[in-house]
This record gives sequence, structure tokens and C-alpha cells, in this order.
Amino acid sequence: MKFLIPITLALITTRSALAWGEPHLAITKAAIEVLPDSDKPALGEEWQALGANYCLIPDHVFSDKPNAKFATMDIHPSEVYLKRLHLPLPDQADNLVTVRCFVSKIMAALKARNAGDAARYMGTLCHVIEDFGSPSHTVPGDNMFTLMQQFLPPSELMKDKLMHGPIENGTFEVSIKGYQPQSLGTSVEEISWRLLHRIHEGIINARSTTLPIIQAIYVGDAESVTRHQLKAAEFDAKIVADALHSLIAPVSSPKTALLGDLWPLEAIHLFYPQTEFFGAPFWGHARAGVVMENGDKAQPLQLKVEGGEAKTFSTGISTGMGKPVTWLLPSGVFQRLTVRIGLQAGIGEKGRVEFVISADGKALSTTILNGSDPSQLLDLKLEGVTKLQFSTNSKGLNAKSNYAVWAEPTLHKAD
Repeated sequence: MKFLIPITLALITTRSALAWGEPHLAITKAAIEVLPDSDKPALGEEWQALGANYCLIPDHVFSDKPNAKFATMDIHPSEVYLKRLHLPLPDQADNLVTVRCFVSKIMAALKARNAGDAARYMGTLCHVIEDFGSPSHTVPGDNMFTLMQQFLPPSELMKDKLMHGPIENGTFEVSIKGYQPQSLGTSVEEISWRLLHRIHEGIINARSTTLPIIQAIYVGDAESVTRHQLKAAEFDAKIVADALHSLIAPVSSPKTALLGDLWPLEAIHLFYPQTEFFGAPFWGHARAGVVMENGDKAQPLQLKVEGGEAKTFSTGISTGMGKPVTWLLPSGVFQRLTVRIGLQAGIGEKGRVEFVISADGKALSTTILNGSDPSQLLDLKLEGVTKLQFSTNSKGLNAKSNYAVWAEPTLHKAD
């Protein structure tokens, strides 16, 4: 992500490399500035180098050979420039490998009190976070936006120009003053896992800025470009601050995690491809927080509880038949899963669904419920589980009523 902001239209079109790389510095410095004073002794003078140089290491692997080793991975021993440090890969598991690699190296260096190595590896991790959350890195497979230009034809001034550079170029300052960094856990596994999902939030946030930036570039509206790019930069800075704080001062994170807040593996590139759409009870995909009546009307999640009363749930997932949703779990972090299963009250009365929960490919629980049945609360052990899957299958009756709901699916740490 060089993520640089245009100052004027002339600079956009004639100096596409202006201050190339500068926003990495601005974002990293903004993150460092909000760290608690208690974090500062861990790196000492290396904090300054992290914000002024080390966060650029993955971009400078050919020109800064002494530091290039801090942007390498053992699984790619012969590659000097790793694209996976700049662009998210399609497979969520691969991105978790990248994050875990550098979280592990940072924590090992900190444990050995090697502030120099820790800061340099932190620089690479900051770069990954910032690049993944850049407006210019948001469209999978179209890093130069040639396809996007077919959907959004450029102005005459921008015709035939590759858009990646103009989307990034410029200089700016970033401030997240007042932000209090969040703790992501105490172990390599948990910090990496929670950080990956924070990075997912950064990617989605950046996507909301890409089209407005392109449209503003086309009409020469530098002020609008700046406003939208800062939206992405500030969000990235908060994620970087969370990562740095968690690595320097790992403390216990929340004892639970809601699966509805996490992207499943089936959502390739963080969106559902058509191959993951289901046909019953409507044409669509898994949803968090709502059930889609007839596929076009969002309804709050409601399940019958004991006594026949319909209860509304603020968190949960609705799924169709035959298309599972699967999540990676951090090894050894969570020990239990609780979830209430059933068919949506009102519109699921005539349905009959098999609810299956699998852990690392083996069924943990299988339950068949009719729409007239009360929902069931499941409490399952997850010792050592690294991949959790929910699946639903039609078991006769009226498939159009198979509105399956997984209410409050929650991962729990040991008490």
C-alpha cells in the first residue's frame, strides 16, 4: 500500500510516485502515538525507527538488504519480495499463516529482549496490516483497476492510465488521538487469529472508500480523495495500534467470541461467490444478525423457547440448506461452544431441518428439528479444535419454510 493522497490533479497524473511509501510512516506513527506510556520501554529508541523506516521494509527488500530478512518467511525461502505481505490471498488460512509467522517472530524477539529484531518484524507486520487495508488493494485480481475502469469509464484526462498509483499517491498526516488500543490476547495463536479478523474489518472499511476515490480522481476533486483515503488510513492505524499494544503487553482478551462477528472460510475474499449461494428456503447466502424472509426482507432472528414463546436474538446466523459455514479457530484458546438452534418463529413453522456441527471434519452434534418444535440450546466441548463447521440439511416437509437459525453462537474460554 503506498496509499498516497493526490494534492492536485496535475500531481495525480504527472507524478505518480510522489512521496511513495510515506503513508506507511504516517499510519505507523499515529498508532505508536496512542500506545500507553507503559508500552514505550519495551522498544526504547527503536520506536522511532519503527515509525520512520522499519514499516517500509517489505517495500525495500532490494534496496535495504540488511533488513530484507525481516520480511521473509521460512515457507518461501528463495523469495525476496513476498506478494503475500502486500495483497491478501484468497484463502483465509493462508493469510492467517502470514500473520502468525510475524506475530511469532515478534513475541520471540521480545521474550529474548532483542528490541531491534522485534521492531523490525513489527515493521513488516505493520506493513501487512496497512497494505491489506489500503483503498488501492481492495479488488481481488484487479490490482491495477483495469476491470474497474470498464465498469466506471475514466475521464479523458485519466484514460489509459493505470489507477493503482493515482489511488495511492500524495502525502498526509494521520491522527487517532484519544483511541485506546484493544487487547487481542496473550498467545501467538489468539493474537494472530483476532488480529486477522481485525484486518478483515480494515479490508471492508477500505472497500467503502475505493469507488469514491476513483470517482473523485476522475473529476479532480482532491479534497474528496483526501477525505476518503484518511478514512482508510485512520482505521488501519487503529488496527496497527491494537497489534503493537497486544504484542508489547499481552493481557487477557474477552473470554468469549461471537461466530456471527467472524467471516467464514466460504466467504472467499470476504464476499460470497455464487458457488456458495443456496436455493432453499430462498436464493441467497448465510447472513449474520437477520433472517431474509423470501430472500428480500430482513427480519430479526426469532426462535421458540421453552413454553412456546418466541424470543428475539440480537446475534446469530441464518443459513440455507446444503451450504455449510466454516470458521478457523485458534488452537487451544476456546474450550466450549454454545449455540441455540431452531427454525425461525412464524415463517419456519412448516419446515424440518437437520442441524450438524462438525469439528475438524468430525460431527460433534446432529439434531433434527421441526418448525413447530422449541429451539434447543447446545453446549459442546471444543478441546483442540481448529476448524468448526455449521451445516443444515432439509429433512422433508416444506423446504420453503426451512429458515434455519443459529442464535448466539459463542466460543468460550475455560472458566
